[in-house]
Amino acid sequence: MKAVLILNAGSSSLKFALYPLNGALGTTPAISGQVEGIGATPELTTKTADGSRNTVAVDTSSTQLEQQHRDSLTHLFRWLTANNPDLDIVAAGHRVVHGGERYSAPVELTPEVLAELDHFVPLAPLHQPHNLRAVRAVASLMPGIRQVGCFDTAFHRTQPVLAQIYALPRALTAEGVKRYGFHGLSYDYVARALPDVVGERAHGAVVICHLGNGSSACALREGRSVASTMGFTAVEGLMMGTRTGSLDPGVMLYLMEQKGMDAKALTKLLYKESGLLGVSGISQDMRTLLASEAPEAREAVDLYCYRIARELGSLAAAAGGLDVLVFTGGIGEHAALVRQKVAAQSAWLGVHIDADANAKDAARIDSRDSRVAVAVVPTNEELMIARYTVEQLGLL
Repeated sequence: MKAVLILNAGSSSLKFALYPLNGALGTTPAISGQVEGIGATPELTTKTADGSRNTVAVDTSSTQLEQQHRDSLTHLFRWLTANNPDLDIVAAGHRVVHGGERYSAPVELTPEVLAELDHFVPLAPLHQPHNLRAVRAVASLMPGIRQVGCFDTAFHRTQPVLAQIYALPRALTAEGVKRYGFHGLSYDYVARALPDVVGERAHGAVVICHLGNGSSACALREGRSVASTMGFTAVEGLMMGTRTGSLDPGVMLYLMEQKGMDAKALTKLLYKESGLLGVSGISQDMRTLLASEAPEAREAVDLYCYRIARELGSLAAAAGGLDVLVFTGGIGEHAALVRQKVAAQSAWLGVHIDADANAKDAARIDSRDSRVAVAVVPTNEELMIARYTVEQLGLL
């Protein structure tokens, strides 16, 4: 079986999907899954097209994060080969979070490109180093295989200049200190799928909310990004699982001057200790918070929804109106109460949802009296990467 291997490497997990390539790119992976618990006790969970699941411990004797990443990939390749003797992996596609200004489209990953992408590690410290480590591990384990990088920032390069720049001295802007935006692969997939859900409205003023452990929202016109909540890094914008979202820079100056916090301590605070986890003091998992009766959990959920509704007004202004509101991502697709709260606070925009449809996670959840179409569209970043990889390498 000829196939394209798709990898999405995070700090503690490694998601993968194997898409068959026999005259056409299959839209359903033959095998998919992930390694979870990297940095602790990693386990590989696999799922075949028929729904069969299997979980095994990853063979590693190291406690070092970098080595466990490599061991996880090695274990994955061995498992795939042992269970699929006719497997022929012809290419690998990777999610790479940051492509900077230069990479506005997928690109074949050469040593020279990887060296350039290393410069963006400080801008996406939770993702970029792990993305690139997976690329180098594949090159070592499968010498000669062609690899493609697909960038989360690329979709947003269509934004007008005013949507990209900060009110900073021009010299800093010229050096690349500007808004890039993230979750682009998700927005790209949803934008392409949206016409099948809402028809011609998909080409109007659209706001897509990608809600998960990392959360952001994006305004589109004619299916192209015109504004986004994330900017220079993936910590700006909406409140997230453990990330603050937008924060007055004066807070950080205060913490440096009055609390003696250095860059390392601030990074930990902004990326690891805040968001739903920090406000609730209970969990970063929305499911846990929605099931809790603790007032701190309710406040965390309410703040999360308030921040989305507030940004929705801003993005509607950037889009020149609001014809369609879309929810995607783990929370967006499955947390009906979050959608309900956001819609209730956005009624002034003409957003009204049908309670029964919302409870069922239906594709269309707007009520008959809603001026705005409201949709729930499952994202599929892995399939988007597979399509781009095949196109970039001319495999079909």
